[in-house]
Amino acid sequence: MTRLLLSLLLYFLVSSVSAQSQNISIAAKAYMLSDFQSGQVLAEENANERIEPASLTKLMTAYVVFSALKQNRLSLEQIVPVSDTAWRMIGSRMFIEPKKQVTVGELIQGMIVQSGNDACIALAEVVAGSEASFSEIMNKEAKRLGMKNTHFTNSTGLPDPNHYTTAHDLTLLATAIIREFPEFYPLYSQKEYTYNGITQPNRNRLLWLDPHVDGMKTGWTKNAGYCLITSATRDKRRLVSVVIGAKSDHARSAESQRLLNFGFQSYETLYLYKKNDTLTKIPLWKGAKNELKAGVNRDVYFTILKGQSDKLKASLEFKQPLIAPIQLGQEIGAVKFTLDDKTVETYPLVALEQIETASIFGRAWDSVKLLFN
Repeated sequence: MTRLLLSLLLYFLVSSVSAQSQNISIAAKAYMLSDFQSGQVLAEENANERIEPASLTKLMTAYVVFSALKQNRLSLEQIVPVSDTAWRMIGSRMFIEPKKQVTVGELIQGMIVQSGNDACIALAEVVAGSEASFSEIMNKEAKRLGMKNTHFTNSTGLPDPNHYTTAHDLTLLATAIIREFPEFYPLYSQKEYTYNGITQPNRNRLLWLDPHVDGMKTGWTKNAGYCLITSATRDKRRLVSVVIGAKSDHARSAESQRLLNFGFQSYETLYLYKKNDTLTKIPLWKGAKNELKAGVNRDVYFTILKGQSDKLKASLEFKQPLIAPIQLGQEIGAVKFTLDDKTVETYPLVALEQIETASIFGRAWDSVKLLFN
């Protein structure tokens, strides 16, 4: 069996961080900057080292609650009983009370805007019955999202030796919230929230300092230091930054701003291929059709260094002879992107249609032709 290689010169550059990165130094224990559309990492330091997530934990608490809402297991108007455990919770609070009604919607705002630990406990109990059971759900979701170096023991982020994650895993989580729950994500840009007569501001300073920033979450403990996950959009691009272990509230904001500015100023993101668009037609043997439409099963974006737009080669690689039957979505090759003869990214090339086998006469005729090929 031979392989047919079709090479196309494109006017784009694939930005692979290991091959085409620019340096930036951030004053933090760990950090990561990624492009939301392409998923490519633009800068990182100690991104896979275990860290204490502090209140960044509440992103996973929110993720589980958002999932329950989307599955109609909860409603925003649902009244939630406040247990003594939630009422007596230490740390940051939204000040819920056992004898005062509170809704799921109010608790979500208390958790996201006010970083209320009491809100987290109440939400965990209404979703799973107890915080321990809720933590099991958190860990299942973390595993499903590919957060390989993460384990949760609570919904709040209070310190625990077995409660940990990484900057890389938090990037996966933040990106998943933005992508999967666009109806809830605007809550992360809310600057203040009032409950029980008490108004508390969002602790994310960048919501006031940068009009492009629209989320996401702060965190602090003595061991974790000052932490901030931020997302911002400029010129239809979205970046996600994670800064762990800055020395002060001001420093985590300033360093996050520097990281975002670096990403927007040094890189650009290009939309190369649209999901299910036909990229090529491949000769097909013994099928009801002579050609098969092929393309990609997802939108393909690339984040590139600015001023480097003429160095990319893309190739479509597929098996020949390709023989029917072919199923819709079947992987039949690859789209490879190379820079300086080095492969920097590969996407599956898939069938965009289903084609059955030809009649017995058609199959026989193609068998004869294949002998001479």
